Amino acid sequence: MFFYDPRYILFMAPAFILMVVVQWYVQSAYKRWSKVPTLSRLTGAQAVQRLIQQRGLFEVRVEGVAGNLTDHYDPRSKVLRLSQGVYQGSSVAALAIAAHELGHAMQDKEDYFPLRFRAALVPAVNIGSYLGWILILIGLLLGFTQLAWLGIAIFALGALFALATLPVELNASARAKQMLSESGLIVGQEEMRGVNNVLNAAAMTYVAALVTAVLQLLYYVTLIFGRNRD
Repeated sequence: MFFYDPRYILFMAPAFILMVVVQWYVQSAYKRWSKVPTLSRLTGAQAVQRLIQQRGLFEVRVEGVAGNLTDHYDPRSKVLRLSQGVYQGSSVAALAIAAHELGHAMQDKEDYFPLRFRAALVPAVNIGSYLGWILILIGLLLGFTQLAWLGIAIFALGALFALATLPVELNASARAKQMLSESGLIVGQEEMRGVNNVLNAAAMTYVAALVTAVLQLLYYVTLIFGRNRD
């Protein structure tokens, strides 16, 4: 239904274009700076282990994980998982990504409120991503406007989650830049420029996700308003 509606294409085309551009930006930044070794010659795993010691995050374990740019921090098991290119690489990109993920571990230890708020949204978002559009569809087909609006409210949790993710990711990147600079793992303006380039590119993926969620939400809202006018 939605994908054959010209209005859907009108709303989502900008988001699709933005996602393509951002993905190109991320891959381009990572490809460029993964070829530039740091003066320290430490791998991402070695660098993050040093930062763990310096920051007193002794409960955090570091593991390798399969895939490309699959790096993440698991707050439940206190494990920082690094993709092979980051775990074994000694490039500017590898250290930037590893430090960013350690920034999430710092947030976890400090009970950083935006991180907790985002985590609290996860169960509702998982349900709402499926239930929301179903309620919208049923409400529109049966003429139950209130049910459709309930679907909008539930579906809006996805946009709220995307919005809540931004400060978490930006803060983790800010922590990463500070840690790398203060520890001496990143030296000179050129290496720091690479760190900024990689982390700024990664941040844009969350901006694109927010734009996509908001545009999709606005599309559903226009459907309901259009049905009310009819």
